[in-house]
Amino acid sequence: MENELAIDVKRFIEARRDLGYTQSEFAKLLGISSTTADIERGRTKLSGKVVAELLRQFKINPLWLFGAQDKKYLATTSVSVIPKVVTVDSSDKENMVLVNAKAAAGYPQNIQDTSWYKQLPAFDLPLPEFRNATYRGFQVEGDSMLPNLKPGEWVLAKALNGMEEISANKIYVVILHDAVLVKKLEKSPETAKMMLISLNETYPPYEVELQQIQELWQVSSKITFSVDATTENGLLRQLQASMEELKSQIGKVKN
Repeated sequence: MENELAIDVKRFIEARRDLGYTQSEFAKLLGISSTTADIERGRTKLSGKVVAELLRQFKINPLWLFGAQDKKYLATTSVSVIPKVVTVDSSDKENMVLVNAKAAAGYPQNIQDTSWYKQLPAFDLPLPEFRNATYRGFQVEGDSMLPNLKPGEWVLAKALNGMEEISANKIYVVILHDAVLVKKLEKSPETAKMMLISLNETYPPYEVELQQIQELWQVSSKITFSVDATTENGLLRQLQASMEELKSQIGKVKN
């Protein structure tokens, strides 16, 4: 059935799947009522408004969409990777939000939803190393960054203002349209792509389009908990208890 569809429909489906959205999620982003099912079945033509939204939001090349070019994404002079939302406490001081493995699954889709961040634990880390920048905590999931980072550990990461700040010997939290990943980064010779590299050599490196990257966070430290800390209070208690160890880890990272 899919082989019988027009090229623009096939590529619309390809774009949605590559970006990691369901039919209903993609419809909401593009201003389509209900789902994209009718478009993907060839019952409804792609409107100019939908094509314009695909270009505006995801830099999808309209000429690629209609089969006139092979280049899927239009390169731009800059890709914004700064945080889409920051939170502050009652004193108007910026918080450090903690994103556990479960929350990370919904992070890309809620990246601009200010109310979503309110459900996540947040705190202020009273160390000079964490001043004058935006930091966020992310829980490591999977074993792709072994031996440096183990599953369940937490990394504290600083927001990048632009891709020109990327260093080859650093680790980053990469927010894509469909995933939150912890990787090393390497700019591809093809300027519109980025290489994502795991430390665990059983995972091969792979490329992503720059336009798929929503945010970049440079890992500055990590915290290891020996007991379960799934609640906000548990996290905050253990963070306080681990402060001296964290200072030591920060010194090691700087060196």
